[in-house]
Amino acid sequence: MDTSATTKCDAPSAEQCQQQIHRIIHSTTFRNALTLQQLFQFVADKAITGTTETLKEYTIGVEAFGRKQDFDPKTDPIVRVQIHRLRQKLKEYYDAEGSHDPIVVEIPKGHYLPSFESITARATELNDVTTPKSDTTVSGETRLFEHQVEGNGPVLPAQKQLGRWFSSTHAVIATVCIVLFATGIWVGSRQLRNSTGVETGSSNPESALGKSTDPVKVFWASFLGNDSAPVIGYPDAVFLLDDSNDLFRFRQGASDSRGARVDPHLARELASNPSLVAKAGQLYYENGYTGTGELQGVAMLSNLFGQMGVKATIKPSRDITPDDLKQHNVILLGSPFQNIAVAQLLTMGEFTFENPDSRHEQWRAQILNAHPRANEAATYHTERDPTTQVLKTDYSVISIQPGVVPGRYVAVLGGLDTKGTEGATMFATSKPGVEELSKALAASGESTAKGDTPVFQALVRVRLEKGYQVLEANLMAVHKLHSQNASGVGGAVPQTSAH
Repeated sequence: MDTSATTKCDAPSAEQCQQQIHRIIHSTTFRNALTLQQLFQFVADKAITGTTETLKEYTIGVEAFGRKQDFDPKTDPIVRVQIHRLRQKLKEYYDAEGSHDPIVVEIPKGHYLPSFESITARATELNDVTTPKSDTTVSGETRLFEHQVEGNGPVLPAQKQLGRWFSSTHAVIATVCIVLFATGIWVGSRQLRNSTGVETGSSNPESALGKSTDPVKVFWASFLGNDSAPVIGYPDAVFLLDDSNDLFRFRQGASDSRGARVDPHLARELASNPSLVAKAGQLYYENGYTGTGELQGVAMLSNLFGQMGVKATIKPSRDITPDDLKQHNVILLGSPFQNIAVAQLLTMGEFTFENPDSRHEQWRAQILNAHPRANEAATYHTERDPTTQVLKTDYSVISIQPGVVPGRYVAVLGGLDTKGTEGATMFATSKPGVEELSKALAASGESTAKGDTPVFQALVRVRLEKGYQVLEANLMAVHKLHSQNASGVGGAVPQTSAH
């Protein structure tokens, strides 16, 4: 859509801007671009509410993409890459299904914030229309690592059009537009500050449930019920450590406390690579490592629960006790290959994890679909670039099932790869993801009403860049779970291990 050939004057109100955001996010163009949906919602909300003073590349990286506090935009170009993709996606949207929308949303080059402009009339022909310059914020790999300072103030409509307007009359109109738009932003900001915010003052998720209109908080409040201290279990897989700090995977058998010596015969018998272990010398038990995707998942869930007034207990999966499962709802991160609690508790459902060769994992595992439906495959596996072997796509399962006692539930968010776990958690804690999941559950007949806890499995595809950057997560399938007994899951209660 050539927006330069359009007369844009009337500044839209905050409500109209929100409607346009909703229209774009739920469009066909953006349907499978979860990361871009999240980013667009984030920067658009900042533009509408006028809270732009602290909107830097670092802020977007930490708040929108869940990067850690030590995030360095100079070495991690995720914000610049995704802003560039968002510009392209918006253009794609307005070139097709959004060509007749009443409001044009653009992110001008050199800025992070979008501009909102009402279209009041289409000019039949403009002699002095200049050809729009292409977006060159990111052009090739070398540009991604350049430190480009982007503007952090809201972009007003007339600021980028003024150079093209060619009469004093148009300049006067531009000034009026600026005033009207700024007034709309100020009024909208006041309205939004009064009508939105984080739920506080209640440590009971059920009581907060009726106060929130945020679908993400409603979804997770239904899972938590009256539990104000859920347990999040991250994987703490066991390795064998030699004196050179080399690690050997130890997949089977009981393990001792961290740092304890390993019996050489036991190491050779149960380690993944016995021949290498035999040459390694003295070995020690080590379970102090976990995946970066699981760490990101813990951060996303903790942040969400904190906004809901819920303080989660975070612990290694091997430390989860029967009492935890009886007294609390439990969220487990990671696959059964890395998380022992997932291996013991994920006993229901048609999506299961399988590794054909337990001694050679290296992205060989797969998710099996016991009863494929239309447009579903029987197996899903990590996809790699055929030339470079860089990881391109991972798959993950989101599962919510009854716990070991009535009224308690177990949630599993696990990928074949650690980044699949990150993508699944991002999907399950994002507004577009939860809305898409809720629609699929409703279509399958599973209740998603307030207070009801749906039990299901969802298959999620996670697209990756450079093998470790999560670009987007897409819902592939949803299967209802049928409880094996009324009192809870049929699996065994994990026992506290001595390690």
